[in-house]
Amino acid sequence: MMYKATIEEENKEISKRYKDLLKGTYQTLSAQDKKLIRSAFDLAVEAHSDQRRKTGEPYIYHPISVAKIVAYEIGLGATSIAAALLHDVVEDTYYTIEDMERLFGQNIARIVSGLTKISRLNKSQDVSIQAENFRKMLLTLNDDVRVILIKIADRLHNMQTMDSMPEYKQVKIASETLYIYAPLAHRLGLYNIKTELEDLGLKYTEPEVYADILSNIKDSKEEQQKYIDTFEAILHEGLQKEDFEYQIKGRSKSIFSIRRKMKKQNVSFDEVYDKFAIRIIFKPVSNDEKFDAWKIYSIVTDFFKPNPSRLRDWISQPKSTGYEALHITVIGPDSKWVEVQIRSERMDEIAEKGYAAHFKYKQGVEKENGLDTWLNKLKETLENQSTNAVDFVEDFKLNLYSKEIFVFTPLGDLKSLPKGASALDFAFSIHTDVGLKCRGAKVNGKLVPLSHELKSGDHVEVQTSTVNKPNVRWLDFVMTARARTKIKAALKEEEKKIAEEGKAILTRKLRHLKITLNDRVVNEMASYFSLKTSFDLFYRIGNGAIDNKQLKAFANQKNNAFISFFKNRLKRSPSKENFDKEEVTNKYDALVFGDQDEKLDYTLSKCCNPIPGDKVFGFLTINDGIKIHKKDCPNAISMQSNYAYRVLKATWIDSSKQEFKAILKVSGNDKKGIVNNLTRIITNTMDVYIHNINISGDHGVFEGKLSISVKNKTQLTKLIASIKKVEGVQKVERVNTM
Repeated sequence: MMYKATIEEENKEISKRYKDLLKGTYQTLSAQDKKLIRSAFDLAVEAHSDQRRKTGEPYIYHPISVAKIVAYEIGLGATSIAAALLHDVVEDTYYTIEDMERLFGQNIARIVSGLTKISRLNKSQDVSIQAENFRKMLLTLNDDVRVILIKIADRLHNMQTMDSMPEYKQVKIASETLYIYAPLAHRLGLYNIKTELEDLGLKYTEPEVYADILSNIKDSKEEQQKYIDTFEAILHEGLQKEDFEYQIKGRSKSIFSIRRKMKKQNVSFDEVYDKFAIRIIFKPVSNDEKFDAWKIYSIVTDFFKPNPSRLRDWISQPKSTGYEALHITVIGPDSKWVEVQIRSERMDEIAEKGYAAHFKYKQGVEKENGLDTWLNKLKETLENQSTNAVDFVEDFKLNLYSKEIFVFTPLGDLKSLPKGASALDFAFSIHTDVGLKCRGAKVNGKLVPLSHELKSGDHVEVQTSTVNKPNVRWLDFVMTARARTKIKAALKEEEKKIAEEGKAILTRKLRHLKITLNDRVVNEMASYFSLKTSFDLFYRIGNGAIDNKQLKAFANQKNNAFISFFKNRLKRSPSKENFDKEEVTNKYDALVFGDQDEKLDYTLSKCCNPIPGDKVFGFLTINDGIKIHKKDCPNAISMQSNYAYRVLKATWIDSSKQEFKAILKVSGNDKKGIVNNLTRIITNTMDVYIHNINISGDHGVFEGKLSISVKNKTQLTKLIASIKKVEGVQKVERVNTM
């Protein structure tokens, strides 16, 4: 729909939105606060006066909306509201950070600086501007958490107003959102914002799936409300008898989490059984909310039978996001399992608003220091700033979404770790030196290896040795960002020592071969051994990966320019296997790229095995040219987020003469002749060939995998339908690996 409005109408609307912003604040604003916000608003209106959004609306609508999210949904005060109004001023207009400091003081200037993107970077090989921007933003956690909170609000409003953007931008921004912003919102306890970011992320990365689940949810809304009314009617008398003031409402599972469950369990929408939960929010009747919550638990379980293994007590031990509640799963009306969440009004506010609400209930010094204590947990990853930006962001992400376990130290202190953490993670959580010198641990009095996975309630004691050194295998079984960062830093130090020794060894050995080590020789050697840097070369000499024989071969080819030229030509020639692949590609033109439908060389990625008809994209790698990935490839979100500038639009065209490999997983009841029937169906389907078949039976059931060649997705869909008709077959699904 075209945007139309006169200047007068726009000015009226801007004024209305500003008043709306002041009305909707969570914190109480003083006269001085309002004066600060007004100054920021006036400057933002003037600075952005010539700018328009993609929709045609005045640009100032965006900062006002971001400030409103910051003020009401996140619940921050005047400094943050002013910074939100100014967040794009330095990036998009002639104002500078110095102007911000002069006009609004150091605090606001620092926040605005943290929100200003890195526009230019050294274009070194493989630099991800997105990752560098994430890194810059995350590093500002050291200065001011408000930068992250305003950035999340900015991202939420951009996601809410993305319809007018081109599709490739929508996918890039949505991927970034799912990759970093939604996990950040989760970690900051902003449940509502996290849910909306995830749902909007899915809307643009998988639009058809999103629309399908949304319509299913709308269809089942009425049914859910009836269920809640029945549930409340049964509990009403019991709760009233104890004088509880309460409200009962339903919480639908988000579209994103329904999608995740459907994918993970390979089930349809109707088969996801816990699509909504029932929430009981109470006003405390005593001075002890915990006591009241357990009282309500007792009333609920008088009427409905609970599942003891599904009890979650987040009141005695709140989550590290500050979340408090009792979760129980009971057999509700119609004998259906239903999750019931019990929270006080205070707990509910914290769950919805996050840390701003949490510290509203604290007093004095505790109120001031509360956020700092929590921030220390997030700062651990920021200690090692030397790592590559993409690794940095990946490491930071590690702990954002983790479920928690609680274990005891030898002194009886409680430590929170992510679910799946090992004994080595625990050692690093005590101290870096304890982690680096750890050689084993005792869990509940029994000796266990470093890789032992801990469980809630374990009593853990670390054993160290002064001669112990970290090794690269440790990275396979640590979960926490702190442990990974410290291990990588220690391994780097070790590599530096080996590389220094390697340089000295190389100088000596080349002298024997009548060659002087200088920059030109180092470059020639790096090229000869297919290495990227001089460090790689020295390291391989130091650890013996490049031996005397290889060095002599280098010296011989260096003395013969013709052989050197010939070898380099040979090295650039594709292998027989790749040569054949290129020939098939050129002959059949299976894919075209970009808006111009260009024909380019490509290879199919092994991580998701795409076939014609799948929704795909091209990814420009550094060494292997263009790789084709399915849009729902496990690595897609990460690639589209960190390296959007290397993602190419790819479209399948006529590929009728090509064959593609697909792997099917089949399971069911073990009937006589099942293998015979399966192979007959496949071989009778036109132009489908079996590469590999692996089926095993056990006590009346069977499971197997088939690797087959097909022409395209339509053919594969028909084949799956035929296999499902074979007597005994219960499930057929496509998988990525044998």
